[in-house]
Amino acid sequence: MASSNASTDIQSGRLSPDQYSKNFEDIHAPLTKHEAVVEADRCYFCYDAPCMTACPTSIDIPLFIREIATGNPNGSAKTIFEQNIMGGMCARVCPTETLCEEVCVRETAEGKPVKIGLLQRYATDHYMADIGSQPFERAPRTGKKIAIIGAGPAGLSCAHRSAMHGHDVTIFEARQKAGGLNEFGIAAYKSTDDFASNEVDFITSIGGIDIKYGAALGKDVMLDDLVGTFDAVFIGAGLPHVNDLSLAGDDAENCIDAVKYIAELRQSDDLSKLPVGRNVVVIGGGMTAIDIATQIKLLGAENVTICYRRGADAMGASAYEQEVAQTNGVTIRHWLQPKALHMNGNMVSAIELEYTSGANGSLSGTGETVTLNADQVFKAIGQSPDDTPFTKTGIELVKGRIGVDENRKTSHAKIWAGGDCVAGGEDLTVASVEDGKVAAENIHKTLMG
Repeated sequence: MASSNASTDIQSGRLSPDQYSKNFEDIHAPLTKHEAVVEADRCYFCYDAPCMTACPTSIDIPLFIREIATGNPNGSAKTIFEQNIMGGMCARVCPTETLCEEVCVRETAEGKPVKIGLLQRYATDHYMADIGSQPFERAPRTGKKIAIIGAGPAGLSCAHRSAMHGHDVTIFEARQKAGGLNEFGIAAYKSTDDFASNEVDFITSIGGIDIKYGAALGKDVMLDDLVGTFDAVFIGAGLPHVNDLSLAGDDAENCIDAVKYIAELRQSDDLSKLPVGRNVVVIGGGMTAIDIATQIKLLGAENVTICYRRGADAMGASAYEQEVAQTNGVTIRHWLQPKALHMNGNMVSAIELEYTSGANGSLSGTGETVTLNADQVFKAIGQSPDDTPFTKTGIELVKGRIGVDENRKTSHAKIWAGGDCVAGGEDLTVASVEDGKVAAENIHKTLMG
């Protein structure tokens, strides 16, 4: 472990109250009625529309846009909710630039796609503000009971579709609040005005859904017990662990789990109380790295640098998200991997990084290094599963994650799974919503014969 005489500069309250409010305003101003109609008129309403194919939940995008164009935003929202009950949040957090909008015919022809994400938000926000109540009626009770582990996007999606079919659903959530990464894990400027919590209320208003908080799998509730008590179990537990740097000193107080810090930021009612370094280094290349880097800059950090071990094209964060960070003053440096943490007592004061080379697809260090002063180092190099609760249940695991088939069915006759905890799962809210929906339909089909 290297040592250093430099001292750390970590403070709270670096900005004025007005500056905090301004910095964490909604990143995208919602469309006005006029703007939405004008934008909807740009859509070609394609037959076999490529945007539908690119949407993980298969929303009928041409139809919902046509409904906006004809002055029926509430009908448009219903079209969206039929396939994606979390259409409101997905409109805010989906990387539409790499999904539906990337394949839009307007993008191909003009380099300017229809603003599908903003139109989806316009419709769903209009519905929730104008009507607010659940657009679907619950079927008569079937008497079947379904247990769901985790009140994140996958669990809530499965719960809603299962309740809609008339099943009684109990969600077991480890935290004291529902929403999963929508509530705790995404940047605050993407979900303002407590939208994530309001969406949970909207989803559960269908009835038949009971959420038990403070119920952690493997501690407060056991999978074997749920299998014995309920007719079916859906696991949407996410990924509980954040990967370490595997360097001496990465347990220091100012070498921080980025996911945990973002959760604290999201739940804070006073941003001025959060500790913020003057010089901050973020290790990683995905959405978490972008979100923590941008937010720590908006909290008043002077110099924020993302260091990623490969090139820009290999980053998990889209080019648009990288641009968001850079526009807010974040520096992104590529081809650098952590080598050593320099310590001042029990605190990190700098991080030494080695330049890398990616020749022939393999990554190797070049031996050349650079040292960056760091009052805070944020770890955003991916999350890992906890397979402990599953090992005695006979579920097939793939590198610690749950193996599922196309119906999100596990190798156990009564257990389904979806979201980040499954093998091959994508780190996308919309993909988790689809997993929950698909699982719920297969659970219903299985239970009802």
